[in-house]
Amino acid sequence: MGVMTKEKIEELAAELSKGADLTEKQGEALIADLLVESEKAARSLDDKVSGAVRSALEKMEMATKRDVTGLDERIAQIEQRLASDDSGAGAK
Repeated sequence: MGVMTKEKIEELAAELSKGADLTEKQGEALIADLLVESEKAARSLDDKVSGAVRSALEKMEMATKRDVTGLDERIAQIEQRLASDDSGAGAK
């Protein structure tokens, strides 16, 4: 089915309900089921895309946001040490 908007799902359910002579309650249940399935499909697609992107980045040996953040933190620590060493050297 793929990923569908709520409006499209409701349209599809209305068409199916008319063709299958479903009651209003059955039609609502159908809409709910279709929405759940659409959400599952969206999550699955998102997981697959994220995995493919992650894999491509690993193959390209690109730094991740986590890598860059870690380096930023290390640089900040080194800068603090250097600044405190400089202020301590002036007191001698």
